[in-house]
Amino acid sequence: MKRLLMAAVLFAASAFAQAVPDALRQSGAEWTRWGSGEMSWFGFTLYRATLWVAVRPGVDLPANVPTALQLDYRRDIPRDRLVQASLDEMRRLGASDTQLQRWEGDLRRVFPDVKDGESIVGVHYPGRGASFFHRGRPNGEIADADFARLFFAIWLDPRSSQPGLRAALLERPAL
Repeated sequence: MKRLLMAAVLFAASAFAQAVPDALRQSGAEWTRWGSGEMSWFGFTLYRATLWVAVRPGVDLPANVPTALQLDYRRDIPRDRLVQASLDEMRRLGASDTQLQRWEGDLRRVFPDVKDGESIVGVHYPGRGASFFHRGRPNGEIADADFARLFFAIWLDPRSSQPGLRAALLERPAL
């Protein structure tokens, strides 16, 4: 019985370790899966979002520590649609037209067309900017703290257009 319990614990630990996206595993930091939820539009699931938080002792909520948002796509979505949806949401959250014009080119550079089953991981470095990964490989950085704050606010700000998804992402992990 003791061996069976130990095997179950090792299997669960192994499964969790493999759940960490390759892009984050390579960063050298330890990451904790925070919360996860689905983004749907008119009944169609577009993607599953998972929030990862860089582990730091004493941190209760993902604030002022690197966070990562993993989007596992359930549909093909062209780059132009991803870019426009991001810009629209950042505008709604307070970005100026000048900022949006500058960030549009950055978003086109770091966002690919995505296919059903592919993932994009965005890593937010508070006060510095963001890095993006597609299929586990680096896809670019945007070294602009205001961009990163507003981009990740799409999912994490109290004014998010998807409050249910926000609540699922911010759900405290079981310890």
